[in-house]
Amino acid sequence: MSETMNTFEAQQQGRPTGPLVHGYEVIIGFETHAQLSTASKIFSRASTAFGAEPNTQACAVDLALPGTLPVMNKGAVERAIEFGLAVNSHIAERSIFARKNYFYPDLPKGYQISQFEIPVVQGGVVEFFLGEEKKSVRLVRAHLEEDAGKSLHEDFIGQTGIDLNRAGTPLLEIVTEPDMRSSAEAVAYAKELHKIVTWIGICDGNMQEGSFRCDANVSVRKPGQPLGTRREIKNLNSFKFMQQAIDYEVRWQIERIEDGHAIEQATVLFNPDTGETRAMRTKEDAADYRYFPDPDLPPLCISEQWIQQVRGLMAELPRVMAERFVRDYGLPEYDATQLTQSKVIATYFETATKACGQPKLVSNWIMGELSRRLNEENLDIAQCPISPDKLGWLIKLIEDKVISNSAAKTVFNTLWSKANSAVVSVTLPMVTFTAGGQSGKDEVESLVDQLGLRQMNDTGALEKLVDEVIAANAKNVTEFKAGNEKALNALVGQIMKASKGKANPQQVNELLRRKLG
Repeated sequence: MSETMNTFEAQQQGRPTGPLVHGYEVIIGFETHAQLSTASKIFSRASTAFGAEPNTQACAVDLALPGTLPVMNKGAVERAIEFGLAVNSHIAERSIFARKNYFYPDLPKGYQISQFEIPVVQGGVVEFFLGEEKKSVRLVRAHLEEDAGKSLHEDFIGQTGIDLNRAGTPLLEIVTEPDMRSSAEAVAYAKELHKIVTWIGICDGNMQEGSFRCDANVSVRKPGQPLGTRREIKNLNSFKFMQQAIDYEVRWQIERIEDGHAIEQATVLFNPDTGETRAMRTKEDAADYRYFPDPDLPPLCISEQWIQQVRGLMAELPRVMAERFVRDYGLPEYDATQLTQSKVIATYFETATKACGQPKLVSNWIMGELSRRLNEENLDIAQCPISPDKLGWLIKLIEDKVISNSAAKTVFNTLWSKANSAVVSVTLPMVTFTAGGQSGKDEVESLVDQLGLRQMNDTGALEKLVDEVIAANAKNVTEFKAGNEKALNALVGQIMKASKGKANPQQVNELLRRKLG
């Protein structure tokens, strides 16, 4: 429903300028269609299940056959309310359904039931990090509507078929202000929105099946000038293609303007094979759709009691959980945001922290070594070979100075290799890791002993090693006393070698400084 984007120019005064591309500012707004997770369609009892035989799930109501009347799906409304609460929107007490009139083979009614003038969700904001910089994108609205059917193009025989199974499937269309200033920022926003709708369970987020479809409205302008003419890139079904499509479209528009051509408002498609966008049709405005209130549907009325009822059934939201992680665990805001990217990551963090009592160290390991290994092997954290309690106990051994950081990495790698074929069991929606307890502690400590990685705790034995190294390295001792700090590092290295890596480097450093004055 990109015609609403026409109203935004006045609201852009004072918005921050993003990085310039060849002297032009990039302006991006998003419209996202999130398919709601109801078992039946928005105005009928027909199934929304994916993958059925073509045209077996389109009933008379979905096709608007004579004598049929639409009936609102309560579950779809409740999911819209949940989204509004998740992004701090206003939930309209009274909203209106309208008919959006256009003709296309996959729209047998000749119109789509949507919301135009008064949407159910109004305003709101989505916050996220781009790198370590916090960003926010304002929402204009989120409105309920029905999906159309699907055209299936069989190029090899030169024919197109129509599958109406999707007709009438409930959608929540989420429209932003044009607040994004780069393709990277747009992708970060889309990922955050995807996280929100899947976290609260209103959408399964499957982009390949079309459950989460993004349209990017892209324009460019010289800084300080009015908004340029936008082109809408339709149906971006992967974050990778999203960034490629926006980057190409920006370059194309700048080249056109620099060559003296005007940009025409249009709907375009992205071809991932060529990496290019191509115009599909000139873009319509609201007047072209001849909106008018649907005569078969009464206004949608939502009471405060209903809103509070929905709120009471919602799980802890990611932003609320992130705030709790900052407050209760003392984490930086960036760490807390990264750890609440999914319920599974958040639960892994809390389970590991419970085992060792060191939230910041757990956060560092999850965002560092653990994420690196998962990415290398293309695994989700739910498939992590090392259970959270084992990671927690490993971190506790570091904190208790039983093993060194380097020894801990050796143990981590050994645990990973031993359990690489195992998959940590996760049950949704509670997200409970099945591995845990004393067995994790026992396995980690047993492995430390097998590998001979316990640090030397015998102060007398360590002092003897220090004395021997000092006696055998008079040159380094002299250089250190003359002010050469590197000489001390050489002595530490000799002691670590003599102890086969079991000495505590910090303790060695302190002993050396004390003995050398």
